[in-house]
Amino acid sequence: MKDSVLEALLDSYGRNNTILLNLLGALPEGGMDAKAMEGSPSVSVQFSHLHQTRLFWLSQTAPEFAEGLSPLFGKDGQDGRAEPDPERIEQALNQSASAVCEAVKARLHTGRAMKGKNAAYDHPILLLQHLLWHEGYHVGQIKLALKAVGHTMSEETEEKAIWGLWRTETWA
Repeated sequence: MKDSVLEALLDSYGRNNTILLNLLGALPEGGMDAKAMEGSPSVSVQFSHLHQTRLFWLSQTAPEFAEGLSPLFGKDGQDGRAEPDPERIEQALNQSASAVCEAVKARLHTGRAMKGKNAAYDHPILLLQHLLWHEGYHVGQIKLALKAVGHTMSEETEEKAIWGLWRTETWA
């Protein structure tokens, strides 16, 4: 039972990453530059930030899983230029999502704490929960930014790209 719950949680995080990639793939021309309002981060900055957040928490709590993962911001960190290339963002999000899942599995199976010098999670699953909440927030912000520039995702596209990944019912 324990492993089946873990697999369901890891699958949930994988579905969440797929939603991010679906949203990235549904961006209209110029969508990477969209902002919810003046002073808000662009869609490009938000996607880069999601990957950077994964890297940060891995580097703090399971640093061996952050090795080899590259940031999507320029050399100045999040104050630098965000990655504008959707293909590079997709690759980075896939790599960091995989690293997060591997770190959680490893920490659960070895009993080793997810704890670093400056940060810790009481349980490895809490990293997944933290990232799910954080990434869901940014999905809303990205959709709001797109809406602000006149691009609203159709109900059919949204169902396929987001909600259909969580449910299996069919409607007549």
